[in-house]
Amino acid sequence: MVTNVYVDGFNVYYGCLRGTPYRWLDLEALCHRLLPQNTIHRIRYFTAHVSSRVTDPQAPQRQQAYLRALETIPCLSVHLGHFLTHPVSMPLADPLPGGPVTVRVMKTEEKGSDVNLATHLLLDAFRKDCEVAVVISNDSELKEPITAVQRDFHIPVGVVNPHSAARRSRALRPAFFKQIRGKDLPACQFPDHMTDTKGMIHKPLGW
Repeated sequence: MVTNVYVDGFNVYYGCLRGTPYRWLDLEALCHRLLPQNTIHRIRYFTAHVSSRVTDPQAPQRQQAYLRALETIPCLSVHLGHFLTHPVSMPLADPLPGGPVTVRVMKTEEKGSDVNLATHLLLDAFRKDCEVAVVISNDSELKEPITAVQRDFHIPVGVVNPHSAARRSRALRPAFFKQIRGKDLPACQFPDHMTDTKGMIHKPLGW
């Protein structure tokens, strides 16, 4: 079956990659491992550019290396959202007697990835770009586009959960379900050193 795969980059990162030595993840290899009977036609990867932080000034460079590695996959395209940072007042968990009950903090939110994923999922279904769609995410906000593709375009949509099985979203109603397991990640890594049209790509330290 001709299959398109839609990857929620941040959901995958925080679901199964953060803090592991397997962040140099080859998504094409993962798709073939999880869907061995399917013909992978297209992989769409949704993310946003991260910013440098005092606690992690090298984050943008690591992400750029990973995006370059992903873009060596012929069937993969990267779709970018953005981050929105703004000050907000939030309540203190344990305010002191007579003291302030709120604190003003800078809140950073990733915007656009879920909307972009939903849009491309629906557009590809409308264009009959695949026979099967697979969403790698545990985001319950994708319930409606997944339901619409199956109901209105009669294309089965599978969901791959990158979080622990105990945290699987029951709101999603896919045609089939798969779980990313710990043994899948070490089996699907890019080489430590790669090349593209710009030159060498090196796996970031600690990845």
